[in-house]
Amino acid sequence: MPLALWALTLSAFAIGTTEFVIVGLIPTIAASLGVSLPSAGLLVSLYALGVAIGAPVLTALTGRVPRKHLLLGLMALFTVGNLVAWMAPGYDALMAARVLTGLAHGVFFSIGSTIATSLVSKEKAASAIALMFTGLTVALVTGVPLGTWIGQSFGWQSTFLAVSLLGVIAFVGSYFLVPSNIAMSPPASLLTQLAVLRKPRLLLVYAMTTLGYGDTFIAFTYLAPILQEVSGFSAASVSLVMLVYGVSLAFGNIWGGKLADKKGPIKALQIVFALLAAVLLLLTFTASNTWLALGTVLLWGAVAFGNVPGLQVYVVQRAERDAPQAVDVASGLNIAAFNVGIALGAWGGGLIVAHVGLMATPWIGAIVVVGALGLTTLAGWLDRRDGLVQVAGTSRAVGAH
Repeated sequence: MPLALWALTLSAFAIGTTEFVIVGLIPTIAASLGVSLPSAGLLVSLYALGVAIGAPVLTALTGRVPRKHLLLGLMALFTVGNLVAWMAPGYDALMAARVLTGLAHGVFFSIGSTIATSLVSKEKAASAIALMFTGLTVALVTGVPLGTWIGQSFGWQSTFLAVSLLGVIAFVGSYFLVPSNIAMSPPASLLTQLAVLRKPRLLLVYAMTTLGYGDTFIAFTYLAPILQEVSGFSAASVSLVMLVYGVSLAFGNIWGGKLADKKGPIKALQIVFALLAAVLLLLTFTASNTWLALGTVLLWGAVAFGNVPGLQVYVVQRAERDAPQAVDVASGLNIAAFNVGIALGAWGGGLIVAHVGLMATPWIGAIVVVGALGLTTLAGWLDRRDGLVQVAGTSRAVGAH
């Protein structure tokens, strides 16, 4: 694999770290800025909203910009966004910084796969994409707990400074290693993307994605307060729990891909959603015990993102039937749907914390998962009605970004 791919992988690592590290720092940020936990949780929603907007809209608007120039511009924007977060004098500035970095994130993963495949021969294309997305997995396993520890030990601002330094390194690596003559595919216009949104069966998949991925963030956004206020973990030990969660998440993503390969996306999603609802409901009863809470978090990580491969495979299968001229656009809009789910989940979790209580987030999240299970079952029934046989797909363990 060419060295340029490692520059993309480092970029993915930095972006993945800044996306999720905020979860472990929410109590610290809330206390530092004098805002409520739900207000701090909005920092997760606004970032995801930036990704959801950036992925389809800015990708379409920058379709004619040379890929290397766009990549460097995105990493510069990402670095500036994290520097603004580091220097943020207050809550409003931090919110603006999160939106900025979210916009960069959305476009990066829209063009990253194209750049990665252009660097290798056709038979190595899938491996190149998998290598780039390894940066996200490593971020969840190491970057997020390390960033949480830095924020707990030296102040949350230090975490954003550390991530901005990663952005600088990724920018320099891309500048020197990524070639300038990257092939460009014809840009997908906003009208093309809007045409995909007129397909009812694809809209059903996007609803499955939004509910099925967003439900986790109703409780996950407030995992650090739950661990500290209910389970009895110290602030310093939250980073260790995030490490446990990240390792479990990595295995769960791989397991979810293998399950979708074996049983097809619909059956795999039904299994994952049922397990996820059970684990979230279990957390309601185990959170008050330190060791039981840790074990439940381990189980939660194993199923939390296990739905990602199945959802991505299924949207491609449906797009090949419903919008064969815009399969890539349909897949990209599913990435936006993942992030709409994160935004709504974190926002809804904040409302629940404010009006019902912190420990209502797991069981309400479980109810939302049941809704996603219902939509998935409906999609399977419609497929059978139409005479379609569910087939397995190549479900590589990659992030929903």
